[in-house]
Amino acid sequence: MGMALARVSRKLATIVAADVAGRSRLVVVDEEGTLQALCAQSKELIDPLLVEHGGCVTNTPGESTLIDFQSIVDAVRFEISTRADIDQRTAGLPEDRAP
Repeated sequence: MGMALARVSRKLATIVAADVAGRSRLVVVDEEGTLQALCAQSKELIDPLLVEHGGCVTNTPGESTLIDFQSIVDAVRFEISTRADIDQRTAGLPEDRAP
């Protein structure tokens, strides 16, 4: 029995890649307003949902955000909650201002 088995450590995770559809178009129309709205949306919506569903932002490449979840179920619940809230927030916006 000369060969010992090495312990292998594994981590299963779900990565959500989030991006704001139409962000470039919105920035062209109103750069300052778009950036303020995105910051507010992050503080009011995304940050609390990350805490609620156990997500952790791991990287922000370009205009995207990569979020790590320990559970696929939590990642899906985060996405469903986020999409529903964004749809509700943008329901009354003019077509040229909606993402």
